[in-house]
Amino acid sequence: MRRCHLPALFLLIAIVLPVSAKDASPKVSRDQMVSRAIAFLSSAQDDNGALSPQVGPAVTALAATGMLANGRSVTDPAVAKAIEYVRSFAREDGGIYQDNSLYKNYETCLAMQMFAAANAEHQYDDVIAAGEKFLKELQWDEGEEHDLSSMNYGGAGYGNHKRPDLSNTAFLIDALHELGAGADDPAIQRALVFVSRSQNLESQHNTTPFAAKVNDGGFYYTPAAGGSSQAGGDAATGLRSYGSMTYAGLKSMIYCGVKADDPRVVAAKNWLAKNYTLTENPGMGQQGLYYYYHTVAKSLDAVGDPEFTDATGAKHAWRDELIAQLAKTQQPNGSWVNPNDRWLESDPNLVTAYVLMALAHCD
Repeated sequence: MRRCHLPALFLLIAIVLPVSAKDASPKVSRDQMVSRAIAFLSSAQDDNGALSPQVGPAVTALAATGMLANGRSVTDPAVAKAIEYVRSFAREDGGIYQDNSLYKNYETCLAMQMFAAANAEHQYDDVIAAGEKFLKELQWDEGEEHDLSSMNYGGAGYGNHKRPDLSNTAFLIDALHELGAGADDPAIQRALVFVSRSQNLESQHNTTPFAAKVNDGGFYYTPAAGGSSQAGGDAATGLRSYGSMTYAGLKSMIYCGVKADDPRVVAAKNWLAKNYTLTENPGMGQQGLYYYYHTVAKSLDAVGDPEFTDATGAKHAWRDELIAQLAKTQQPNGSWVNPNDRWLESDPNLVTAYVLMALAHCD
């Protein structure tokens, strides 16, 4: 450690005067970060209440959900304007998306989570019912001529790739979970089939040609259309597991009712224990880092333990550690931004919304 040559009196004061418990509290730091983040997002809204409107309603919905999850009311001006902006994208088919969108599932899933969080007075029952129906119809199943034998079965995806992926499927499960769907909901059980097939774990739930090649318990992007992982690999060598998808897979299994002692959950937690870090998205470096943080917090909150034990046996108070990590990178204006711009993380509105969602699970 680098030594600092300070005057003896300063050193004496530093030794005698301890930091107060209040000053050291992660909760105080969290609340300050949240307040500054909400102030940034409120100032970044346009006259319609939108954030990053060039990508449709998704960022606005995510930000509003983050504000609501951190104690803001539906009557808060920034929240109220955001809700009305997102609602303006409601379609006759029940979806909430921009014109000619290739991201109908993603946009509608984020909107549904926002409306679920804002619906204490049941004022959004109609838009929620329509949106839930739309999402279930969009899911890959027999309606798209894909039965249980298809690698697409149960998943959700972007329109441009014409195949489902774990990220979109996790958003679908999140939305249905927030809308009150239980583990016995048919759409949830279909989604679990896809999630299980996205895990590097050979089992009765995953007989894909990819499962045994890596078999480390982590998750990859999709088993559909020949299989793909953003972390690399291929059908011949195996699809590499990576952090954000493994946390997404773990969370999704919990929301789908898979028990803690199920081999799928155990294997996922073992992979995460071997790769526990908050300095990068394991397998991806700085790519998708803030999506990763959001997924870490939501997943470990779903697990329900205040500490996470890594592969060395070290116990991590993950909430405190995540708060401390995020405190290092908050910008002077209250935002966060990823210097690596993959997956739109150069947009401070998106990244700050991700962080608000992460911090909501650190309270």
